[in-house]
Amino acid sequence: MIKYEKSDGIHCVVMNAPANAICPEWQQRMLDVLDTIEGDCGQGASLVLAGEGKSFCTGLNLEVVSTLDAAAIELFGQRMSEIHRRLLQLPCPTVAALNGHAFAAGAFIALSCDYRIMREDRGWYCVSEVDVGVPVPPSMMGILRAKLPPSTVRDALLTGKRYTAGEAITAGIADDLAAEAELLPKALALATQLAGKEPVIFRTLKQTWMAPVTDAFAT
Repeated sequence: MIKYEKSDGIHCVVMNAPANAICPEWQQRMLDVLDTIEGDCGQGASLVLAGEGKSFCTGLNLEVVSTLDAAAIELFGQRMSEIHRRLLQLPCPTVAALNGHAFAAGAFIALSCDYRIMREDRGWYCVSEVDVGVPVPPSMMGILRAKLPPSTVRDALLTGKRYTAGEAITAGIADDLAAEAELLPKALALATQLAGKEPVIFRTLKQTWMAPVTDAFAT
């Protein structure tokens, strides 16, 4: 479901379930991985978050989530908020390697990383809530406002536009693109470059920058 390994200081997390859709088991595994990474974010550390197959993350696994009772739904929402909060303030650089589609909750997972690199020939980035009839809560809206230009927030949110890699770069969603074979190496190279920053000041700057967003997840 989610593979984790560390090599040369780089924490590499790869989602490898069908469509990489989010379910309670996915959440628990991601929280466990974040526990490990947060305990090892010193000098030279960074995170690369990637997917396998045709999708980076297609959002919630509705087939599973729709079967949860009220208590389980509440816990599911709390865990989702916790994952975003921890990714946003993780005290080391984070790079998302979008190997394919990033839809809905998957689009927000990508945004919760510091940088995004997209595969150039396949996969869309899409905040699809307007088309599937799901509201975006204020805490998640804060991620959009913090990470994207206002005009991109408007168009992504109100039209559900599906951005290709080139369009995503123009819109300020993605920072770079790469061919399939070069995607992970390029993400690892950027993560390695960023890992050279002094960890205490990097953590302080990042957490101060993201504080208004992460504070909203605690309310």
